[in-house]
Amino acid sequence: MSTPKTLIAVPTYNEKENIPSLLERLMELPSEVHVLVIDDGSPDGTGDLVEAWIARSEGRVHLMRRAGKMGLGSAYIAAFRWALERDYELVFEMDADFSHDPKYVPDMLAAAVDADLVIGSRYVAGVNVVNWPMQRLLLSWFGNLYARFVTGLPIHDCTGGFKCFRRKALEAIDFSKIASGGYSFQVEMNYKVWKKGFRLKEIPIVFVDRRLGASKMSGSIIGEALFLVIRLRLGVN
Repeated sequence: MSTPKTLIAVPTYNEKENIPSLLERLMELPSEVHVLVIDDGSPDGTGDLVEAWIARSEGRVHLMRRAGKMGLGSAYIAAFRWALERDYELVFEMDADFSHDPKYVPDMLAAAVDADLVIGSRYVAGVNVVNWPMQRLLLSWFGNLYARFVTGLPIHDCTGGFKCFRRKALEAIDFSKIASGGYSFQVEMNYKVWKKGFRLKEIPIVFVDRRLGASKMSGSIIGEALFLVIRLRLGVN
């Protein structure tokens, strides 16, 4: 079975330790799979490293430079719009830090044959998280239970960021009405795709905490997520 025209969107901020190795791994995938790096003005030169890859990628690596840190949600929305303008059939979200292992991309591509949103799930087959301190693991686990309870989402991992959307699912979403900018963006996109009647499917992955660089998690991101799910349930944009 041939691979549909696919884009993997990778937001970056100070990921110079990871991005060359990640691009090398992603270029091992079928030639129909392209990569768009959305770099938020990384002062460490991440964008320049991506530029060096573009010339030798035969049109498979692309770079969107932004002036500064504008948030995870806005990076993905920019990537979605970019992909829809260029006729990509499948669009992935993926972190740059190898917490999302590229080895799962073929499994997610296969699952997308009969699903409109495929989620690389940390919790669909038990708890598959490596190197997280217990406090963060419990926060994530109970945060997902909370999101499922309030929204009714029929998935185990509401907050995971390793995902594959079919084009038609993205086309059905009004990006101007996406309210969240941080990690709660994942919950909001899942919810809106589900409420539009599209098919969601989880496949198990092992999530390994970043091996290099610094985490972008903060208290404000967690607070945003707590209130977002209530707004979703109440239908408040």
